[in-house]
Amino acid sequence: MTQQPMVLTPDQVNRYSRHIIMGDVGSKGQRNLLGAKALIVGAGGLGSPSAIYLALAGVGTIGIVDFDVVEISNLQRQILHHTSDIGRPKLDSARDNIISYNPDTNVVLHEVRLESHNAREIISQYDLVINGADNFATRYLVNDACYLEGKPLVDGSILIFDGQATLFLPGQGCYRCLFPEPPPPGEVPSCAEAGVLGMLPGLVGTIQATETVKLILDVGTSLASRLLLIDALDMEFRTVKLRRNPACPLCGDEPTVTELIDYEQFCAGASAEASANTVLEISPADFVSQRDSGWSPFLLDVRTSAEEQIVTLPGTDLRVSHLNILIEQHSLPKDRDIVVYCRTGGRSEAVASALSRVGFDSARLFNLAGGIHAWSDQVDSAVPKY
Repeated sequence: MTQQPMVLTPDQVNRYSRHIIMGDVGSKGQRNLLGAKALIVGAGGLGSPSAIYLALAGVGTIGIVDFDVVEISNLQRQILHHTSDIGRPKLDSARDNIISYNPDTNVVLHEVRLESHNAREIISQYDLVINGADNFATRYLVNDACYLEGKPLVDGSILIFDGQATLFLPGQGCYRCLFPEPPPPGEVPSCAEAGVLGMLPGLVGTIQATETVKLILDVGTSLASRLLLIDALDMEFRTVKLRRNPACPLCGDEPTVTELIDYEQFCAGASAEASANTVLEISPADFVSQRDSGWSPFLLDVRTSAEEQIVTLPGTDLRVSHLNILIEQHSLPKDRDIVVYCRTGGRSEAVASALSRVGFDSARLFNLAGGIHAWSDQVDSAVPKY
């Protein structure tokens, strides 16, 4: 990390006294925080709480990358911005509000779109990066740039009631180990399309800030090699182990990604691959008929936990949100046929396609055509079409 200041001023001792009296922080740890430089990608839902808590904690330099303006719809969750900031560049609003929390914070603004030609130069100026990007192209870009620059990446994501957080350390795995390929465009909805609980980015962003401070202080057990899964609807927290993939194209034993690429094209390319990947379908009526005749497939529900509470098809073996299916793929059998279902068939088709791309036998993957709506029409009219 960046060299720490030699002496704390009396004002700093007072401001950070609740840190300094902690055995795992102390004067030395607080000086480490003051000397640290953290870059936050995005001044939105995740970047807001991360920036505020890092400033309050005394992280000396906070860089922020953003090029958007404040809109009224941001205020439901983006606590860096106020109603009076509507129409202002987010960076201006972020700077003013961070300084209002801690006037000693050095706020460095990067009012640019983070792209392949500038990402490494910007990231190289900082000790670590907090990723609050809301699109896959930027997420892959930040991951690759951090790895190539040897910078830790504190990653987080949110959608509806679900959140995730982890820490990628150079040499211990990366985002590509978790998600080798981006999903086809439209497969995973954005927060603008599906919504997000306003408090959820506060929760995940605060976890990112906590991991950042722990990393700077070199204390505790980090989320490195672990992924924290948050279900805010049921208020459940789970961690799953992450492992470096020796075949990863970026951090694997024989890397093929050695420089930054065109990430928009990389993510768009997933659409062509998905369209060429035909998914087998089975109607609810045929599914019931064949199962009654002795067929024993694994029935996978890829809806949300809230949908599960409305109705669940009889014989369901497992429910995993379609957003987490690649993370939870180890829970699925590879020696049985798998029938995937959702509300109307769209998400389940995408999941079946994704599973075939990561090694499941496409001849054993079936999408329940029409989902629960078709089940209501063909099998049991008492099943609600919610």
